[in-house]
Amino acid sequence: MSSGVAVSDECKTHFEAVKKDKKYRYVVFFIKDEKTIQVESLGERDAKYEDFLTDLQKAGDSECRYGLYDFEYEHQCQGTTESSKKQKLFLMSWCPDSAKIKKKMLYSSSFDALKKSLVGVQKYIQATDSSEASEESVEKQLRSTDRM
Repeated sequence: MSSGVAVSDECKTHFEAVKKDKKYRYVVFFIKDEKTIQVESLGERDAKYEDFLTDLQKAGDSECRYGLYDFEYEHQCQGTTESSKKQKLFLMSWCPDSAKIKKKMLYSSSFDALKKSLVGVQKYIQATDSSEASEESVEKQLRSTDRM
């Protein structure tokens, strides 16, 4: 089900800046006036995962957000001694349990529109509390898609 919320061109522009140009580490999106998905904040390339979570949650306990993050981690292929650096783009839908039902529904029904416009995201993650949004939890989910 679609909510009719449009994705602003600015979202696509900043997505490309993360994906292709490696200009930013992350982008946080929000729905403005229940009409358009827009960019709320950008993380510089040297930003840490904690910075991402802070920006994602800075609007408060009752606010939902989307976050795009360029995640890097060490990956060791089975049977080898050397590890390689892997990068994966993930898109997170952050809807805390304390958010209002109407807001959660708007964000969950608009997630598809954002997914469709951001081509090249490797993983979609739904998070409703800090443990699901934690770096460990996200890395575990990203690693589960790696080939051994």
